[in-house]
Amino acid sequence: MNRQPVVVALGALGQALWGRDAPPARPLLARWPRLARYAAPAGLLAALGLFWITLAVELDLGLPTLVAVLFAAMTVAPLLALPRRPLLAWRLTVLALLVCTFNAPANQPGPWTPPLALGSVAVVALTVARVDRPVLAWVVVITAVPVLTLVRPENRAAVLALLGALAIVGDLIRRNRLSRRALAAQTELSEREQERRAVLEERTRIARELHDVVAHHMSLIAVQAETAPYRLDDVPAPAAAEFAAIAGSARDALTDMRRLLGVLRSEASGPQTAPQPDLADLGAMVDAARRAGLAVTLDAEPPGPVPAPVGLAAYRIVQEGLANAARHAPGAAVRVTVRSGPSALEVRVDNSPPDAPPTAFPRGAPPTADGGAGHGLTGMRERATSLGGTFTAGPLPDGGYAVAAELPYEVGSLDT
Repeated sequence: MNRQPVVVALGALGQALWGRDAPPARPLLARWPRLARYAAPAGLLAALGLFWITLAVELDLGLPTLVAVLFAAMTVAPLLALPRRPLLAWRLTVLALLVCTFNAPANQPGPWTPPLALGSVAVVALTVARVDRPVLAWVVVITAVPVLTLVRPENRAAVLALLGALAIVGDLIRRNRLSRRALAAQTELSEREQERRAVLEERTRIARELHDVVAHHMSLIAVQAETAPYRLDDVPAPAAAEFAAIAGSARDALTDMRRLLGVLRSEASGPQTAPQPDLADLGAMVDAARRAGLAVTLDAEPPGPVPAPVGLAAYRIVQEGLANAARHAPGAAVRVTVRSGPSALEVRVDNSPPDAPPTAFPRGAPPTADGGAGHGLTGMRERATSLGGTFTAGPLPDGGYAVAAELPYEVGSLDT
C-alpha cells in the first residue's frame, strides 16, 4: 500500500489547522507608495465601521449586548488578519461560522448575519488563492462542515456550489501566479546567462588583442636578444650578458602574459590557480634589474605571512617602480624598501636624480598621441586601493622620485 498520499493528506491537514501560515498576498497598492502609507489607517477605519454595522445588526436581531459585541468582534477579526495571515483568518472564520449563529428567518439561507456571510466569502476566496492544492482541499472540506450542519437543507446546494466555485477560481489564480513567477525566474536566469556570455566574449576579445599586439612583439624581442651573440661578430662579453638579460626578461614577460591570457580566456580554475609572484620573488626580480644595468638596493625584511593578493600587489608595484626608474631616470640609484607589519605591508621605491636625460616621459606626465606613458602610476594606485590601501607618488627634494604604498590585510585572511 502506497502511504505517500496519506502522509501528504495528513501533513496538509496539520498545516490547515495549526501549521505554518500561507505567504501573505502582495499589497494591492505596492506600486503606489504614497497611497500605500494610508492603507493601514484606512483598513482600521473600515474594520471599525464594519464592527459597528455588525453590532447594530446583531442588536436588531434581539441578541444580548454582550453576545452581540462578541459576535461583532469575531466577524471583524478574520478580516484584520487576512492580509498577512490568510490561514489564521480562515481558522477564525470557521470558528465564527460555528459560534456566531442566531434563529434565522425562513427566507435566509444560513444562520449568519450578512456581514459575517460576506466576510466569510472574502476570506475563503483569498485563502484558497494562497495555499497549495492539498491544503486547499482541506480548507474546502472544513468550511463545508458549518454549511452542512447549520444551513437549511434547501439552501445547502447553492452555498456548496459557491464554495466549490471559489475553490476552483482560487486554484486557477494560484497556478497562474506560480507560472508567472517561474517565467520571471527563467527570464532572469536567461538574462544572467547572456550577461555572463557577453563578459566571456569580451574577455576572449581582450585576450586575443593582447596576444596579437603584445605577445608577438615580446617573442621577437626574446628571439632577437638570444640570437644576437650568434648573428653579430665580436660581441663583447658585457654586451652578450646584456642580451641574455633582455632575453630572460622577455621570457618572464611572456610567461606572465600566458598566465593572464589563461585567466581571461577561461573561467576554469586551472589558469586562476596558477602560481603568482609574491614577496619571495622580489630578490629574483631585483637581480634581473641589476643584470639589466640598474643600480638597485633591496631593503626587505624576511617576508612574513601575508595574503596572496597583497603579496602579488606588492610585487607588481615594485616591478612597475623599477621599470619607471629605468625608463625615466637612467643611471639613478634605486632603493626598494619592503616592511611587513602585523596588519599592513609598506612598499616604497625611490630613486636618486638621473645621470642622463630620461628616455621617455617624466613620470606622471600625460600620455601623448602615440600612447606612451601615463598608465604606470594609475595601475599601481588601482592595485593599492583595490585592497583598501593607500598610494602616493611624487618628486623628492633632491630631484629624485618616490612611490609608496601601504597595503592593509587581516590576519584571519592569511592562506593556510
